[in-house]
Amino acid sequence: MYLDAEKKQEIFGKYGKSNSDTGSAESQIALFSYRIAHLTEHVKANRKDHTTERALVMLVGKRRSLLNYLKRKDIERYRAIVKALGLRK
Repeated sequence: MYLDAEKKQEIFGKYGKSNSDTGSAESQIALFSYRIAHLTEHVKANRKDHTTERALVMLVGKRRSLLNYLKRKDIERYRAIVKALGLRK
Protein backbone atom coordinates (compact mmCIF):
# COMPACT_ATOMS: atom_id res chain seq x y z
CA MET A 1 0.00 0.00 0.00
CA TYR A 2 1.26 3.48 -0.76
CA LEU A 3 0.43 4.89 2.68
CA ASP A 4 1.41 2.66 5.59
CA ALA A 5 1.75 3.45 9.29
CA GLU A 6 5.45 4.29 8.99
CA LYS A 7 4.82 6.85 6.25
CA LYS A 8 2.04 8.44 8.31
CA GLN A 9 4.36 8.65 11.34
CA GLU A 10 6.99 10.32 9.16
CA ILE A 11 4.50 12.90 7.85
CA PHE A 12 3.12 13.63 11.34
CA GLY A 13 6.62 13.92 12.76
CA LYS A 14 7.73 16.33 10.05
CA TYR A 15 4.72 18.65 9.97
CA GLY A 16 3.03 18.08 13.34
CA LYS A 17 4.29 18.60 16.86
CA SER A 18 5.25 14.92 17.30
CA ASN A 19 4.84 11.52 15.64
CA SER A 20 1.55 10.97 17.44
CA ASP A 21 0.16 14.43 16.61
CA THR A 22 -2.59 13.34 14.23
CA GLY A 23 -5.10 16.06 15.05
CA SER A 24 -3.30 19.29 14.28
CA ALA A 25 -4.34 21.12 11.14
CA GLU A 26 -0.79 21.12 9.78
CA SER A 27 -0.38 17.36 10.02
CA GLN A 28 -3.80 16.72 8.46
CA ILE A 29 -3.07 19.14 5.61
CA ALA A 30 0.28 17.43 4.98
CA LEU A 31 -1.36 13.99 4.95
CA PHE A 32 -4.08 15.19 2.58
CA SER A 33 -1.43 16.69 0.30
CA TYR A 34 0.43 13.38 0.16
CA ARG A 35 -2.78 11.51 -0.68
CA ILE A 36 -3.76 14.14 -3.28
CA ALA A 37 -0.40 13.76 -5.03
CA HIS A 38 -0.82 9.98 -5.15
CA LEU A 39 -4.40 10.14 -6.44
CA THR A 40 -3.46 12.75 -9.04
CA GLU A 41 -0.93 10.37 -10.55
CA HIS A 42 -3.50 7.56 -10.51
CA VAL A 43 -6.11 9.69 -12.28
CA LYS A 44 -3.57 10.73 -14.92
CA ALA A 45 -2.88 7.08 -15.70
CA ASN A 46 -6.53 5.96 -15.46
CA ARG A 47 -8.60 8.63 -17.14
CA LYS A 48 -11.89 6.75 -16.92
CA ASP A 49 -11.72 6.12 -13.17
CA HIS A 50 -14.41 8.60 -12.15
CA THR A 51 -14.77 7.25 -8.61
CA THR A 52 -11.17 8.07 -7.80
CA GLU A 53 -11.55 11.44 -9.50
CA ARG A 54 -14.53 12.23 -7.26
CA ALA A 55 -12.57 11.13 -4.17
CA LEU A 56 -9.72 13.39 -5.26
CA VAL A 57 -12.02 16.40 -5.62
CA MET A 58 -13.51 15.71 -2.18
CA LEU A 59 -10.04 15.44 -0.65
CA VAL A 60 -8.97 18.74 -2.21
CA GLY A 61 -12.09 20.32 -0.70
CA LYS A 62 -11.26 18.97 2.75
CA ARG A 63 -7.73 20.33 2.49
CA ARG A 64 -9.03 23.69 1.30
CA SER A 65 -11.44 23.96 4.25
CA LEU A 66 -8.63 23.09 6.70
CA LEU A 67 -6.41 25.72 5.08
CA ASN A 68 -9.21 28.29 5.36
CA TYR A 69 -9.66 27.40 9.04
CA LEU A 70 -5.94 27.75 9.70
CA LYS A 71 -5.87 31.06 7.84
CA ARG A 72 -8.69 32.39 10.05
CA LYS A 73 -7.16 31.18 13.31
CA ASP A 74 -3.41 31.71 12.87
CA ILE A 75 -2.07 33.34 9.72
CA GLU A 76 1.57 32.57 10.58
CA ARG A 77 0.95 28.81 10.85
CA TYR A 78 -1.00 29.01 7.57
CA ARG A 79 1.87 30.74 5.78
CA ALA A 80 4.38 28.26 7.21
CA ILE A 81 2.48 25.16 6.05
CA VAL A 82 1.77 26.60 2.59
CA LYS A 83 5.47 27.38 2.16
CA ALA A 84 6.58 23.99 3.53
CA LEU A 85 4.29 22.03 1.22
CA GLY A 86 4.77 24.33 -1.78
CA LEU A 87 1.04 24.93 -2.25
CA ARG A 88 -0.31 27.71 -4.38
CA LYS A 89 -2.07 30.51 -2.54
